[in-house]
Amino acid sequence: MTQTDRSTMEVKFTERGFARIDFIDRYEVACSLQMSSLASEEAIWFGCNKAEPKILVHGFGWMALTMPDNYIANTRMHLTRQQVAELLPYLQCFVATGELS
Repeated sequence: MTQTDRSTMEVKFTERGFARIDFIDRYEVACSLQMSSLASEEAIWFGCNKAEPKILVHGFGWMALTMPDNYIANTRMHLTRQQVAELLPYLQCFVATGELS
């Protein structure tokens, strides 16, 4: 059984009490789905937990890229309920058919 199987995913809670599901994607990248603390509307965070930038080096392939200490990367999407609702039909189609349309 792989780490991306649904049976291995479970809801845990952050120190501030927000529901969070951690999982590993197809390329062994640590990802999460988490309730947002946004006060103005309900939203979730969804995506990989940290950036691991790489650069394609001719003759060597993809190599890790060292970033400065003050570097930040947005690796998770911040989605509202409406945005998730708009994505669901495409995700459900993919589950059913392996396609997006």
